[in-house]
Amino acid sequence: MSLCIGCMHEMGDGVLCPHCGFDNTKTQTAPFLPYGVVLDKRYVIGNNIETNGESTTYIGYDREKGKIVFVREFLPAGYYSRSEGKVKLEIDPAKADTFQRLLSDFEQFFSFLSTLKDMSAMNPITDIFRANNTCYVVEDGEELISFEEYVARNNGMIEWEVARPLFMPVISLLEALHKNGYGHYAVSPANLYITTSGKALLLGFATINERRRGTPLKSQLYSGCAAPEQYEQNFPLDNITDIYGFTATLFYALTGSLPASAPERKTDGALLMSTNTVKRLPPHVVSALANGLQVKREDRIIDFGDLRSQLSVAPTVKAIQDEISRTASMATSVKPKKKNFGMSPLSVGIIVTVVALLVFLWIGILIVDKTVDETDPYKDTTPATQTTLTPIVDDDWKGETLKDYVGQKYSTAKVELEGKGVIVYQTAYADSSDGYSDQYDEGVIMSQSFPEGTPLDAEHGLTVTFKVSKGSLKCELPDDIKGKSLRSVSDSLTDLGFTAVYAEEKASSDVEKGYVICYKDYDAGDKVSRNSDIYLLVSSGKSN
Repeated sequence: MSLCIGCMHEMGDGVLCPHCGFDNTKTQTAPFLPYGVVLDKRYVIGNNIETNGESTTYIGYDREKGKIVFVREFLPAGYYSRSEGKVKLEIDPAKADTFQRLLSDFEQFFSFLSTLKDMSAMNPITDIFRANNTCYVVEDGEELISFEEYVARNNGMIEWEVARPLFMPVISLLEALHKNGYGHYAVSPANLYITTSGKALLLGFATINERRRGTPLKSQLYSGCAAPEQYEQNFPLDNITDIYGFTATLFYALTGSLPASAPERKTDGALLMSTNTVKRLPPHVVSALANGLQVKREDRIIDFGDLRSQLSVAPTVKAIQDEISRTASMATSVKPKKKNFGMSPLSVGIIVTVVALLVFLWIGILIVDKTVDETDPYKDTTPATQTTLTPIVDDDWKGETLKDYVGQKYSTAKVELEGKGVIVYQTAYADSSDGYSDQYDEGVIMSQSFPEGTPLDAEHGLTVTFKVSKGSLKCELPDDIKGKSLRSVSDSLTDLGFTAVYAEEKASSDVEKGYVICYKDYDAGDKVSRNSDIYLLVSSGKSN
């Protein structure tokens, strides 16, 4: 079998890979390992795909399991040399003590990460070994797409409904890291990947030596996601630091752009967010973004439980939102009452809008309303007819008219109408609880933007939007989770619309360490809202 050294897929007898186009006549220059080197009599080394000041990662092939892997090699810049075509590192004698300490930190950190292999946002580490005067870490080589590409494929930003199940497992992973005295400190779009099954994986791990200024290694920071304290010499990093990076990455997902770099934000801490984006997002999510991205550490969200809570639907915020909506509705009544202090409906509406604006400004969101050209990523390109509910009546119309599609499959209606030249959209959900229905099955239309009888005047760009059911809000929790891996339980719950959260460890006499014991707050078979966080108890092994 001939493997492409660029992608590790079988390529036949040619030199240019038919899968990735890599030229297999090339050589890999020092200090990186030569192409085709076999480590531990098992791992074939291919192209270098990522490098930082602490290590480099190669694509590889596990001959024993017959699968693609990622192989990370400890290569701290400035502490070693490797001759061209050689495998063994030559350590600088004057720096040998520091090299060994850094090597020990590296091995200890990734050994701990290997215990988190069942967390759904963690790419499993399958092997760690020393050779060639250094250390190697082997990870699964599942086919992935970068988060940046994923967002680009979704028109440059994603909705909160899509982001929530992707990001909540990442919070659980970061929480588990910090509970054990470690951190990531480089959460960013560049280190987030999406699997073919639609799950998010956090990659780009490195020891704190690589993420903090003032250590023996040259620090690698990600502009827009690195917290202000990471730019200071020897500043202690903690969960508050990772909350900043996480929130910046979520900000990127929801808005299509990163916040300004931390040094820039020290002079102006405001976050730029377009009015269209603010309208799209639930208010509690906008508030959580602002609180997680505070420049001053003392003003920032301080733990992952609080972060998770703020990103969930907050009853208080929801009540305020409902009251504003109710007041705005009153303000548009035809005959205002004197209890509005004699003000006109327009005046009341303006006051409500100003108050809402001031709230957002107070939490640090600067709402930008721009007049933009076609290239502006914030431009609202939704046709004006999308949100109107006013029937279109034309007594002279002799052509086909819109049917009542409520109760029919969205996929069927979309194909039928697009075949007639009509533009069809599915409306975005207002928040994480919107769109569920006990009356309509999943994928069935619940409402439409224009009523039955509207002329199908495709020549004038008729656009019809449908609100589509996500099925029943409540669903029974699976009853077969005991003794299963955290990853498999998490995947099952995610498929049902829940978010699995690693809650805590508990001693167990009959469940192996690291495997799920039970739900923390529910029993199997309980009917729970699909958008809920489901906390899991994991075995710590038998009690002493």
